[in-house]
Amino acid sequence: MTGVESPAYVPGHGLLRGRTAVVTAAAGTGIGGATARRFLEEGARVLISDAHPRRLKEHETALGREFPGAVTAVPCDVTDADQVRDLFDAAVAAHGRLDVVVNNAGLGGTSDLVDMTDEQWSRVLDVTLNGTFRCIRAALRAMRGTGGGVIVNNASVVGWRAQAGQAHYAAAKAGVMALTRCAAIEAAAYGVRVNAVAPSLAMHPHLAKVTSAELLAELTEREAYGRYAEPWEVANVIVFLASGYSSYMTGEVVAVSSQHP
Repeated sequence: MTGVESPAYVPGHGLLRGRTAVVTAAAGTGIGGATARRFLEEGARVLISDAHPRRLKEHETALGREFPGAVTAVPCDVTDADQVRDLFDAAVAAHGRLDVVVNNAGLGGTSDLVDMTDEQWSRVLDVTLNGTFRCIRAALRAMRGTGGGVIVNNASVVGWRAQAGQAHYAAAKAGVMALTRCAAIEAAAYGVRVNAVAPSLAMHPHLAKVTSAELLAELTEREAYGRYAEPWEVANVIVFLASGYSSYMTGEVVAVSSQHP
């Protein structure tokens, strides 16, 4: 299959002007970092978070040069409920309210099920599924008395399709999908919408380091366009879900890939 070239970068249109957003796992060059940048370009005030303080500070400094006064950083390990609570308290303390939350934190890995340890299984589930639960819970507690908000979770097409070596990650992402749908029903009473994106392969330098060239080529070949997604292309869909353009959508899992049921 011949790959289709990536499109031109889309400029911001002020879709999130005046809103306060939290984006987890936003210290790198992947979907979280791209989402933080897109939100800033759309006019939001963004609190970025990550479990890696040094990289987080570097990213805050870099974004701050382009968007002075609009970005702050708070380190947070989503496996720690106290740190999650402090993260959302910091967002409300800094800006008075919380409008958008993007739960991007997740952990992968490759291991055949027959060889997988309890620790490997539990670690992936704790970061990817339990961490998303902790952040949704904290976000709803912050949003329920302020007139509403939006939560966008990062799922994966692996939550739908089978892939060898990915039982823990697939189970976690399928759980994120189910959690999204259930949370949406409960959150509607607070005026909060909860949706998810399900990317396949969004290429960035860290992913290239931890994934074999053979697997990357296989996953790329599966896509209709014959290429991987740019992280900002996934971020664009997150912007849509966070904006007023998706005002009647909740409980949805939107594939950012041709690989879906």
